[in-house]
Amino acid sequence: MNPPSYDPSLYGPSMTTGATTGAAAGTAAGAVPTADPVLHATAPAPTPPADPAKPEQAARPAPARDRYFDLLRALALFRVVLYHLTGWAWLPLVFPSMGVMFALAGNLMARSLKRPPVQVIRGRIRRLLPPLWLLGVVGVTGMVIQGWGPDADGHPGWWWIHLAYWIVPLSDPPYAEGLPGIHGFLGENWAVDLAGPLWYIRAYLWYVLLSPFLLKALRAMPLVTLLAPLALSAAFNFGYLTLPGERIPSALTDFSTFGACWILGMAHQEGILRRIPRYVVPSVAPIFAAVGLWYALNHDFGEGNDLDSMPMAQALWSFGTVMLLLHLSPSWSEWPRRLRRWDRVITLLNSRAVTIYLWHNTCILIAATMWDQLWGIDVMWMHFSWLLESPWPVLAFTWVLIGSCIVWFGWAEDLAAKRRPQVWPDGSKKGAKKGAKRGTRQQTGRRARRSRG
Repeated sequence: MNPPSYDPSLYGPSMTTGATTGAAAGTAAGAVPTADPVLHATAPAPTPPADPAKPEQAARPAPARDRYFDLLRALALFRVVLYHLTGWAWLPLVFPSMGVMFALAGNLMARSLKRPPVQVIRGRIRRLLPPLWLLGVVGVTGMVIQGWGPDADGHPGWWWIHLAYWIVPLSDPPYAEGLPGIHGFLGENWAVDLAGPLWYIRAYLWYVLLSPFLLKALRAMPLVTLLAPLALSAAFNFGYLTLPGERIPSALTDFSTFGACWILGMAHQEGILRRIPRYVVPSVAPIFAAVGLWYALNHDFGEGNDLDSMPMAQALWSFGTVMLLLHLSPSWSEWPRRLRRWDRVITLLNSRAVTIYLWHNTCILIAATMWDQLWGIDVMWMHFSWLLESPWPVLAFTWVLIGSCIVWFGWAEDLAAKRRPQVWPDGSKKGAKKGAKRGTRQQTGRRARRSRG
């Protein structure tokens, strides 16, 4: 799990370790989430009281979450975890998680930009950073305890300056390499896995900062704006554009790979995709995807060299697939009957998407390290080697650990969103009733204090 410079290993999830992630929610025609999340959509906000002076306000229906986008985000998270565990090259072809995550985030960003851009960007950054800070507190502390410090790379001054990227990730935060693990619990070089998903946080931040300009360009020149990232990806791929250093080329590679998906999400929110004839997207999108697949298959596509290692192929395949998914967009304000049983699971994944994305790589490493200890038991390796070699028990154990991370670290997302912290926000009626009772008690207490005062 040692990703390249632009951290493609996170793409498979690319949210495969990538997760987010990545991310953020969107809305389809007629149904929009009322929250302003980073990688996920939160529960709809209550309808404000109607103003008697504005009778039309009372007739306005309350916005609803788009459950189709919730489903896409949940699938992206699951696929990211599975990909980062197994490394199966075909998984990014089945479902391009990172492209989906960026498209959903772009969709939500375009909707939010109906408000002042500075206000929207400030809110996005506020929601993004606290979960990252919590990861940094745990991870950087562990690295320092194991000997990582200013002299690690021979440039003490730069080490301290680069640590600021753990606070505001305008570039990739530094991390230690080659650290020893904890025997039987945490594998060696664990900091690389911990830092793996951070490329997505950095890319997301830059997309947010650039969104006001991208939206203006999209409204003025839709086709040019949509295709510009793909053209930039081709320029990098064929050597027409080269840049010195690592940080700037890495950031531009991410933009060229998934920028078209972000802009697609914005175009969907703006209604641009709905204004073109219905047959255009089903006719054009498969061509982009097919070109990306053709390029990958002709450049040794396979395990260890999948779409994450081929930015241009990833860009084309993700663009074509995401375009089709947005074109289908059924805009569910309620779950179809067959999906209702999954409501709580999908709601939980959406409510804790940032936490899952940031911590899943570490959970995979812990689960795999602990599972490998069973090889030391004679009965297991002699009679159950097939079970020890199977990824499915490790996957199940990984999700148990992810669940513990939701409990221990998920509250940071609530604080970032200025919500009351919840331990397990799966949208269950039991939790909602408890929250309502607690809110009623708090209001009663405030009224009593005011009366005493």
